Amino acid sequence: MARAVAQPSRGEGDFAPEPPTKNLPPMPYQDMPEPLPLLKVLGPSVILAGLGVGSGEYILWPYITTQVGVGFLWAALIGVTMQYFLNMEIERYTLATGETAITGFARFWKPWGAIMMVAAIGPNIWPGWVTSGATTMTFLFGFSEDSANYIALIAIIAIGITLTLSPVVYNAMEKAEFAKVGLVIVFLVVAVAAAISPAAWAEVPKIITEPVGPGALSPALVLGALAFAGAGGVNNLVQSNWIRDKGFGMGQYIPRIVSPITGQEEAKPSVGNMIRTDDPANMERWRGWWKVANTEQLVSFWAICVSSIFLFSLLAFSTVGVNPIAEDPNLDFVKAQGEELAQAIGPWFQSVFWAIGTISLLLVALGVADYVSRVCADVVKTLYLPDRGLSESQIYAIVVWSLLTMGAIIMFTVTDQPVVLLIISASLSGMVMFVYSILLIQLNRGALPDAIKLGGWRLGVMAFAVLFYGFFSGWYLIVGVPELLSGG
Repeated sequence: MARAVAQPSRGEGDFAPEPPTKNLPPMPYQDMPEPLPLLKVLGPSVILAGLGVGSGEYILWPYITTQVGVGFLWAALIGVTMQYFLNMEIERYTLATGETAITGFARFWKPWGAIMMVAAIGPNIWPGWVTSGATTMTFLFGFSEDSANYIALIAIIAIGITLTLSPVVYNAMEKAEFAKVGLVIVFLVVAVAAAISPAAWAEVPKIITEPVGPGALSPALVLGALAFAGAGGVNNLVQSNWIRDKGFGMGQYIPRIVSPITGQEEAKPSVGNMIRTDDPANMERWRGWWKVANTEQLVSFWAICVSSIFLFSLLAFSTVGVNPIAEDPNLDFVKAQGEELAQAIGPWFQSVFWAIGTISLLLVALGVADYVSRVCADVVKTLYLPDRGLSESQIYAIVVWSLLTMGAIIMFTVTDQPVVLLIISASLSGMVMFVYSILLIQLNRGALPDAIKLGGWRLGVMAFAVLFYGFFSGWYLIVGVPELLSGG
């Protein structure tokens, strides 16, 4: 059933003065809906965590642990924590207005919309996740690795059908990622009991007592792992779209993306609506939403991502140990780890390990296609076709199939190593995070009323995030890019 979309009251001159109006219409005031309890809003952060539990948790951080030891996991902890605060600043704007963060950026400078579209498409046009998932499936069932591309093609078609035939796309995504996260949690519980050695647990205090640096790891790998310690890149910005579809705060006034075939389209207002901060009842509801949103993000995103990174890394340390090599990871590392698990625990655990990898990576591919298409549909409809042309749901479907078709063409015409593509995607995503960390400070200080704008210690955390991602992005540009160009 389609969600009823309340139409805001628009009194003459009753508009918020804070959001810039050069590129988009003024934003009318509207009452904040009543906050919902935690159990009814769980979902958006689970989707984000589900997308995070993929290449970063399953491949990059376990590999890094086998190269420099458990002591570098401090960087993963900081990475996930930084993403928690980034996500909450992304949610702050959408809770207060119903608009996405990218739309907010475009209020200050319209080209930011197109830039974020490119930042979403560029790193994700390469089908690294779906080919990686298909390859781990060949390990699982003993297929020839030459069949991986054909398995990936079947997965691509299935992803397209799922995203364009689901009556409400968000609901399909939520169910898929809830199932995935549940399977991963069960696997990790078994791993804690049966596979992670006492020696690995004994290494954990070294994260604090004997922290280590990245050593000889490539800048691209380190930046990519930090970006994928959680979600990464433009993926975090799509938290705006997901909480809006879930009905957080002022998002209840914005309709959800539905299937253009099986869903029922809803009328869409051209702009968001600003909370009335001069009304005590509205501010009380704001505080309720802010509390429940922070809690949902903490238990669904931060806790799941930290636990999965640490436990998958300890699992790798328990089986492979620390064996530095001169190459970045590839899927042979995942295959070798599965073989070590078969010897240490049993063939059944090897199969479960590869099955978890297959499911995780293929569902990341599903999520990537969804979030890139959401970004593009939101930008095109809000900034370029607000009152005419295709609906946002129709634009979404077109982008989904275009993205998947380009990925399939690349897969069959370009010889690529899937994990190399994942590292490139992740490192580019880390640089994007540096840029939008700055933009979020501008947005949540310049476009929101004083009563709810970014300030205090959270502003300090955001400033640290700018320095954090800026340092590793600079390191990548100064050291990593010349190495890449020189073939080093």
